[in-house]
Amino acid sequence: MTVLPDRVVEASDAFQSNRESLLRQIAAHDEQLSLVNMGGGQKYVDRHRARGKMLVRERIEALLDTGSPFLELSPLAAYGSDFPVGAGTVAGIGVVEGVECMITGSDPTMRGGASNPYTLKKNLRTNEIIMENRLPTIQLTESGGADLPTQSEIFIPGGRGFRDITNASAAGIPQISLVFGNSTAGGAYVPGMSDYVVMIKERSKVFLGGPPLVKMATGEDSDDESLGGAEMHARVSGLADYFALDEMDAIRIGRQIVKRLNHRKLGPAPRGAGRPPMYDPEQLLGIPSADPKVPFDPRDVIARVVDDSDFDEFKPLYGTSLVTGWAELHGYPIGILANHRGVLFSEESEKAAQFIQLANQIDTPLLFLQNTTGYMVGKEFEQGGIIKDGAKMINAVSNSRVPHITLNMAASYGAGNYGMCGRAYGPRFLFAWPNAKSAVMGPAQLAGVMSIVARESAVSMGKPFDEAADAVMRQMIEDQIEKESLAMFMSGKVYDDGIIDPRDTRTVLGMCLSVIHNTPIEGTRGYGVFRM
Repeated sequence: MTVLPDRVVEASDAFQSNRESLLRQIAAHDEQLSLVNMGGGQKYVDRHRARGKMLVRERIEALLDTGSPFLELSPLAAYGSDFPVGAGTVAGIGVVEGVECMITGSDPTMRGGASNPYTLKKNLRTNEIIMENRLPTIQLTESGGADLPTQSEIFIPGGRGFRDITNASAAGIPQISLVFGNSTAGGAYVPGMSDYVVMIKERSKVFLGGPPLVKMATGEDSDDESLGGAEMHARVSGLADYFALDEMDAIRIGRQIVKRLNHRKLGPAPRGAGRPPMYDPEQLLGIPSADPKVPFDPRDVIARVVDDSDFDEFKPLYGTSLVTGWAELHGYPIGILANHRGVLFSEESEKAAQFIQLANQIDTPLLFLQNTTGYMVGKEFEQGGIIKDGAKMINAVSNSRVPHITLNMAASYGAGNYGMCGRAYGPRFLFAWPNAKSAVMGPAQLAGVMSIVARESAVSMGKPFDEAADAVMRQMIEDQIEKESLAMFMSGKVYDDGIIDPRDTRTVLGMCLSVIHNTPIEGTRGYGVFRM
């Protein structure tokens, strides 16, 4: 075994300062999560309960196997926008009858579960995860349909959601709809396109047009039950496959459906249960630097995440700003690329490209641990070929076919975000720690570039340069970029799949590795042209 050493000194001032800073950021994140978990507020929660209905998270908890975890995805979607944080919907991965499933459900206490632009963004990302990882899907259906004031932003692209349901079904990925309430207009096609549909007596209402619309369109008088009630659909239209007596009965039937799916993973099983790391994951709180300009050694993170803290480092003496190597996590083999001192040079780029090729050759998933300021700039490095060498790394990431998982541990700036498999490069999952930042460059650098451009423009036009105005402008830009680079802002945009407590990293990564092994793990055997 090649066990990583324990170099963390908990009594040091740096460790304690880092820990206090990260705990504050975790607390701020947890505060937002608690608001999301309250739904639309006490008034609407009470009204929902008065109708004899369970809250969406209560339904999910009842659906899951007892004691099994639920990996919620994008819980802070819409943070920083005019829409409710969470986007009025819950999505995540949980185990039902021993099967990993994607579970989604609108929150009726948030604007009646109406879909807004962020709901759509979150749903489409969820659908990507379903398709990439062959996840059986259980939709807890109860929604007021589109948020009408923003219908122009969701009506046209929103049609893709229905296409995704049918594409998943065609790919042999079961689609299950448990209808807990209204599912009207376009929402009627959610159960309509699902493989299995459960409706609840005197609860489920599924129709293209409700009684008022039918009256206006045809002059016909009707009521909810005869038009779209559960019993009608179970006895007359045939839309309902199962008729439940109440919500818990619907959940029972949903679990029974999953039990009969005969779902099997297509990827290799883990090599064993996977022994825990030798060092305390609680120490992860004090490892990432409170000051993003101060680097930290990712080996100290790896040692508290991988099985037995056992890590076979690849090319340890070459391109030392990037750590690469092999390990196991919960018994699954994995290759790791982790930024050390932030900047990527030509050596690091070539090392990464070779390592990614090797992982594809032996069909091993890759984990990217981001803490990068990007590729090195300057005359010496441009002449040395940093562009073509960085392009090799990005080419390797782009054309790699083994599953990727990305975790932003601190910083993800510039093209380094691309080379280290940011969102645009299609990782199966991407998470961030609460201290993470991401932007085209650091706030001070970006403001400085803008200042230099403005100064050169003034000189070229023969105009005086207003130093006072420039100072104000720089501060405004720095403040804006700082705000827009923060983890919760980025998560609100659904640029990651959620923010996680560093202490939960091993568990989250283990769940992700288990999920991706629903599919065959096969690397590419060919690449595009590498510019030499």
